[in-house]
Amino acid sequence: MTAVPSSRAAWRDRWHTIIFGHDTPAGRTFDVWLIVLVLGSIVVVILESLPELPRDQRRILLAAEWIITSLFSIEYVMRLLTARTPLRYATSFFGIVDLLAILPTYLSLVFPGAQALGVVRGIRVLRVFRIFKLGEYITESETLGRALYASRRKILVFLSAVLALIVVIGAAMYLIEGAASGFTSIPTSMYWAVVTLTTVGYGDIAPQTTVGRVLASLVMIMGYGIIAVPTGIVSAEIARAGRVVACPTCGVLQHDADARYCKRCGAPLSASSAPPGSP
Repeated sequence: MTAVPSSRAAWRDRWHTIIFGHDTPAGRTFDVWLIVLVLGSIVVVILESLPELPRDQRRILLAAEWIITSLFSIEYVMRLLTARTPLRYATSFFGIVDLLAILPTYLSLVFPGAQALGVVRGIRVLRVFRIFKLGEYITESETLGRALYASRRKILVFLSAVLALIVVIGAAMYLIEGAASGFTSIPTSMYWAVVTLTTVGYGDIAPQTTVGRVLASLVMIMGYGIIAVPTGIVSAEIARAGRVVACPTCGVLQHDADARYCKRCGAPLSASSAPPGSP
């Protein structure tokens, strides 16, 4: 009576290590083939959008898409079966991405009529979001994620200041130029401020007066300095996250750079326990 549950648990644990883990040879092989499938599916989506593609080649791409979708479907079911908490996995970011990797192809079967081709095209393009699956298998993505999370408040304050600046510049340009130069409203002037401040410069709206051109020049120069601010914030947090030491016993990462013992299990920390990418 007890042999079956234990055998089932051992089976689930073994496949959980392969599918969700990245440290074993089998897990790394699984990840490599999954990345190949993701990249292949993205290529298929891109090629299918070519209007001049011959019908026979389009059929080949369709067959390749169904093969890839079938493999992704098996992977998704296996993840649900082997996850320790299937509901938590299904509602996580990568769980939703895994579902989006297979759902559009099946939804396209619901719209077989010619009148729904536009809807089918829109649904099938969603398969491009499979590229987000790659982030799960990049070790450095954890460092980047910690850096972005740590700098979220600084970036939020920075964006709030930029937004206020855009409102002020837009209102000033609306008063200086007016509708005669294309600045027909404050929202239109704010759009110009965003385009100019980010140094994009579409050129669809341009100041005509001397005062307006002086203000535009100042906004352009200001844009170069503004672009560097979030880059510096995130770069500093990435450097700090890269110095985080992992516990060799329990694997906890949230330690200070000068910590000597793990705050969870008390095991001694060493320089060799630093995660990949640490200096």
